[in-house]
Amino acid sequence: MKSSPFSTDNFFKAACYFESALAGLALLFGWMADVDPFQDLYFSESAVAIGLLATVPLLLLFFALQHLAYPPLQTIRELLLETLGARLSDRHWTDLLVLACIAGFAEEALFRGFLQPWLELRWNAELGLLFSNVVFALVHAVTPLYALLAFLMGLYLGTLLDYGGERNLLTPVVIHAAYDFVAFVVILRDYRNRLDRSA
Repeated sequence: MKSSPFSTDNFFKAACYFESALAGLALLFGWMADVDPFQDLYFSESAVAIGLLATVPLLLLFFALQHLAYPPLQTIRELLLETLGARLSDRHWTDLLVLACIAGFAEEALFRGFLQPWLELRWNAELGLLFSNVVFALVHAVTPLYALLAFLMGLYLGTLLDYGGERNLLTPVVIHAAYDFVAFVVILRDYRNRLDRSA
């Protein structure tokens, strides 16, 4: 059943507030651990270009997985349609862009801006990369396969944090936001197509 505009509006606002709060957590944890989560965030045309180019392999994988008849993948697709699709069904594409940008910025601030550098200081670069993405996977563990995919994506984002030998948080922020935006658009399209077929 299609969600009412009131409920989709509430969900959109709640999602934006929740994701924004993650940036606040990054600042709080960073203050407690003496790690500035935005120390390595600065504008660079090359970081934006690299981020957009590096999104392409993830999107190719995303579209390939959309067509696989593997039951755990079908479970994930169904879950995304019934949660995000239903609850964002009345939103404009610009709303999806706003949500994707907030999520990309805030989640990267927390996981690649704070957690990965903090663990690197405590252990080393390899363990920092590994264990920060174990945590990233656990908070995305809506299904075991989804957690695994989140872990692999996190490794990808964490590695590209240092692409070219110079750390810049903007690169994973751009990748995360661009990927989420396209995924949101596809999920919404598929949900609306399902509604049209059942009408």
